[in-house]
Amino acid sequence: MTREEKSEIIESLVEQITATKNFYLTDIEALNAEQSSNLRKKCFESDIKLVMVKNTLLRKAFESFGDDRYEELYGVLKRNTSVMFCEVGNVPAKLIKEFRRGNDKPVLKAAYVEESAYVGEENLEALINIKSKEELIGDIIGLLQSPAKNVISALQSGGQKLTGILKTLSEKEG
Repeated sequence: MTREEKSEIIESLVEQITATKNFYLTDIEALNAEQSSNLRKKCFESDIKLVMVKNTLLRKAFESFGDDRYEELYGVLKRNTSVMFCEVGNVPAKLIKEFRRGNDKPVLKAAYVEESAYVGEENLEALINIKSKEELIGDIIGLLQSPAKNVISALQSGGQKLTGILKTLSEKEG
């Protein structure tokens, strides 16, 4: 591979990292052709871009940002590495768990989700349960709307009760 080709790959990785913000580093080395094809298909269906990378080029892409935000990930850049780029942070974790029902791979090496690094397979369940920014905003809106709905409901039912009481009292007087 020429220096120019390596440079282009590094630039492409930097663009992808910048564009998606969430990515998973996985090991899919032992998958046969059929399993690999199935994984790629599931990734495509889930809006995940799966890319095989050379560890040295990925590390250079991380280092090109000029800070240490990806430093925790350097330790897992060994052996075979593939990157799953995604917009929604928990989708690859769910896909990995589902895919491993019939396979030993992919193995989660690390993930960078919502500006936090998660290193090691033991973080898979935590990553599955991470909510996206949109999901959190939806939860907050739901919580804020709940008291207002309760007040409106109480006022509406209270008005009906008050009308019923007044009607009963007026009938008794008559």
